[in-house]
Amino acid sequence: MTTEEKPVDYTLNNPDTLTKYKTAAQISEKVLAEVSKLCVAGSKIVDICEKGDKLLEEEVAKVYRGKKITKGFSHPTTVSPAAFVTPYTPLKTDEKEAVTEIQAGEPIKIQLGAQIDGFGSIVCDTVIAPEKEGAEPAIEGRTADLLLATHYANELLLRLMVPPGLLASGTEEEKAKAASVKPPSQSKISGLLEKVAQAYDCNIVESTTSWLFDRNEIEGTKKIVISPGEGTKGEGVPEVGEVWGVEVGVSLGSGKVKQFEQRTTLHRRTTNTYALKRPTSRKILSEVQKKFGTFPFSLRQLDDERDAKSGIIECVRGNVIRQYEASGEKDGEPVARLLTTVAITKNGLSKIGAPPPLDLTKVKSDKKIEDEEILKILEQPLSRNTGKKNKNKKKKAEGEE
Repeated sequence: MTTEEKPVDYTLNNPDTLTKYKTAAQISEKVLAEVSKLCVAGSKIVDICEKGDKLLEEEVAKVYRGKKITKGFSHPTTVSPAAFVTPYTPLKTDEKEAVTEIQAGEPIKIQLGAQIDGFGSIVCDTVIAPEKEGAEPAIEGRTADLLLATHYANELLLRLMVPPGLLASGTEEEKAKAASVKPPSQSKISGLLEKVAQAYDCNIVESTTSWLFDRNEIEGTKKIVISPGEGTKGEGVPEVGEVWGVEVGVSLGSGKVKQFEQRTTLHRRTTNTYALKRPTSRKILSEVQKKFGTFPFSLRQLDDERDAKSGIIECVRGNVIRQYEASGEKDGEPVARLLTTVAITKNGLSKIGAPPPLDLTKVKSDKKIEDEEILKILEQPLSRNTGKKNKNKKKKAEGEE
């Protein structure tokens, strides 16, 4: 008599799932911290990306040894200069882009991520590049406005993603009443975040998107689109049992985006099939499937960059691989971004993998948030265990010390 194997439960109901997400997140956060130290004036971006990928590979190799599970990248190391909105990862074989250096004082967006058994945690932080390693540039003026707007917009969005009534206390009737409140619409979310940005004389980057994560999937069936551009809209609301990649992008310019001239180097395999004709294309697709599955990758990570640059063309035309074009602020103004991987459980929203918190004592601005509705939301805890951390949220938002 044969016994049927039970299908594996890959939801958050299975403690192993959350453990894998958290393990991937610990690696992502550790490597993010190391890569941040490398972002100093005069450093070549391609070198930093390569070092970040090497660190990620080394850290991933240390966990789940001997287990028959896939593990690796959920996102390559990308280092985006001031006006870039999208992750940037230049190639050594592109002479012009390979020499791109970080400039002192510019906001640099670092994005990367690890995955364990298909459970990916991606993080992104914005750091202000110092003139030399270890130096801490003074953050004031418009740079301070940009970082504060991004910080508070992110904190606000996270709170707006907590399902209504989840953290309610009181009688059963009071809890039921709180739970019956409709979650904020995507237009309401956009409106509130735009108010935060405008308080610091900034704008939300158009069509900034947060995605539902799943196993082997970082662009799931739900998405929140903030300040949507023409033809784009969000879909679905966050619920208990879900993992999301929550992103905020803020600009000192208009927030409008245009395609940049830099080569498209960031790609991701789709689930489509197509009979590729060129041997180079088939070789590239095979390598991508083996190394990265359906997670994003850089052409820089493939065995032969020159083959990759030619072979990828047919893969993209055949729609077996998707490309992420380089784009940025239309006005050429600086942009800041944050990306946090979060889990929504019965106890609230927890940051599984996140950029380090902004040290508000080192960021000086003469602007502040005055909207009472926003300040009230910022006071709210994310989960049952984090109430203490958020007591001073309103005071900080008002610029008090």
